[in-house]
Amino acid sequence: MLENAFSGSKKYWTWIIILLILIGIGTITFIYQMNTGLGITGMGRDVTWGFYIAQFTFLVGVAASAVMVVLPYYLHNYKEFGKITILGEFLAVGSVIMCMTFIFADMGQPLRMLNMFLYPTPHSLMFWDAMSLGGYLVLNVLISQVTLDAEKKGMHPPKWIKPIIILSIPWAVSIHTVTAFLYQGLAARPFWLSAIMAPRFLATAFSAGPALLILLCMMLRRTTKFDVGYQPIQKLAIIATYAMLLNVFFLLMEIFTALYSGIPGHAEHFKYLYFGLDGNYRLVPWMWLSTILAVVSLILLVTPKYRNNEKLLVIASASVFLSIWLDKGLGMVVTGFIPSTLGYVPDYWPTLPEVTISIGIYALGALIITVLYKIALSVRRQLKVS
Repeated sequence: MLENAFSGSKKYWTWIIILLILIGIGTITFIYQMNTGLGITGMGRDVTWGFYIAQFTFLVGVAASAVMVVLPYYLHNYKEFGKITILGEFLAVGSVIMCMTFIFADMGQPLRMLNMFLYPTPHSLMFWDAMSLGGYLVLNVLISQVTLDAEKKGMHPPKWIKPIIILSIPWAVSIHTVTAFLYQGLAARPFWLSAIMAPRFLATAFSAGPALLILLCMMLRRTTKFDVGYQPIQKLAIIATYAMLLNVFFLLMEIFTALYSGIPGHAEHFKYLYFGLDGNYRLVPWMWLSTILAVVSLILLVTPKYRNNEKLLVIASASVFLSIWLDKGLGMVVTGFIPSTLGYVPDYWPTLPEVTISIGIYALGALIITVLYKIALSVRRQLKVS
C-alpha cells in the first residue's frame, strides 16, 4: 500500500515539497538550538514550559479525539462513519507523532528522554504519559493497518482486532487524562490545581478534534473528490457542538470559582489572561479573540439552520479549532507560571526559533497525515474501480 504515496498529481507533489522545505528549515533551527541551548527560546528560570509543551498539550487532545469516530462505528455499528473512521485514526497517528516531537524539541538534551525507559519510575506521571502516548500510537497504527488491509482485500477485519479496537477507546481518554494530571498535580501552580482540569481537557479535545476532521473532510472533497457524505459531517458537528458547550461551561466555572472566592493566587491568573497584570498584556488580545471565536462558533453550531449550511459549518469548525488552540496551545501553559511563586510577572513570548521549529513539527505531522490519507484514498479508489 505504501507505493500509493509515491504517485500523485502536480498539486500533491507541490504540497509535499513545501512541507519538506518547512521540515528542513525546522530541523536546521533545531540543530542550532541543540548547539546553542534553550536560551534562544523565550523560556527561562520563571517560565520553564512554553510554546513547545503548549503545542504538545493541544495535540494530545486532537489525537484523543479519534475516539469520537471509532466508538460510534465499532461499538454502536454506526455505518455512516465507515468512510471517516480511517481518517480519524490516521489523524491520531500524525498528532501523536507531533506530540512526541514537541517533547523532543523541548528537551535541552533530547537523549535524556531515554532515561524514562532505561530507569522507569512508576510514581512519575511523565513516565505514564510517555507510556500512554506510545501505546496509543501503536494501537492506532495496528488498527488502521489491519482494517485498511482487510478493506483492500475485500474481507472483514480479523476477529482478534476487535478487542484491540475496544481497548483503544478508553486508552484515548487516558492519554489526555494523564496529560491533565501532569498539570493539576502541581500544588504550587493554583491555575492548574483544579479537579476539573481533566474533564475540561477532554471537552476541548472532543470539540477541536472533530472540528479539524470536518475541515479535513471538506478539503478532501474539494481537492480529491472523495466525499465522506453529508450525514457523517453533521454528526461530527453535533459532537463538536456539545463538547464545545461543555468546554465553555467548565471555563466559566473556573472563572467563577477563582473570582468569587477572592483568593488572589487564583484570580491573578485570569486577570493576566483577560486584562493583563503589572503592565504585561501579551496574551490579552489573543484570549479575547479566543473568546469571540468561541461565541461565534457556538452561535453557528447550536442553530440548526446555520450548522446544516456547510459553508457556515466550515467557519464554525475553524472558529472552534482556533479558539481552543489560542486558549490551550498558547495561554493555558504559560499562565500557570504567571505570576511566579515569588509574585514576579515574567515576560514570556515564543521567539522566532521556537516558532520556526514548531512550524517544522506541524509540517512533519501534515506530511505524515497527507501520506496516510493518500494511501487510504488510493485503496478506496481502487476498490471503487474494481
